[in-house]
Amino acid sequence: QDKEKLEICKLNDPPSAETVKDMIKYARNVIEEFRRAKHYKYILCLTLTTVACELLEICELSLDKMGAVFEDSNVYMLHMMYQAMGVCLYVQDWEGALCYGQKIIRPYSKHYPSYSLNVASMWLKLGRLYMALKNRTAGVKALKRAIAIMEVAHGKDHPYISEIKKELEDH
Repeated sequence: QDKEKLEICKLNDPPSAETVKDMIKYARNVIEEFRRAKHYKYILCLTLTTVACELLEICELSLDKMGAVFEDSNVYMLHMMYQAMGVCLYVQDWEGALCYGQKIIRPYSKHYPSYSLNVASMWLKLGRLYMALKNRTAGVKALKRAIAIMEVAHGKDHPYISEIKKELEDH
């Protein structure tokens, strides 16, 4: 699956091997920069909104740059989208988080095994976001997909599953 995970854009004039290599190096560096920025700025105790805006800007600029070479299903793109989704969740930008989550779920479902808890976790987040945004139909569908995976991974009697089923009943 490595080829799928490192998929590049299908262009009339595909990027050179050197361009792809440079973009992978850039992606790795920006991921590390993101981690350092997140850690360093929290230590400095800057206002969290300012930190979140700066972190989201790093993600968006990186996604723009990498998107010229990589497909959205590329692991580096997915990593940045996941980070951006996390920042959106932190600042309670539900629409932004949902947008990133919707881009992430299909590649996650392709890259991870059928009953991966990473996929279940993304469906759970999407379900809760849909519910928060008053899209009950999509929310129920996403939460049921999360439950189906979690029942296999954890077993039908696991407390997580009971908790999610209760969420469904309460909405």
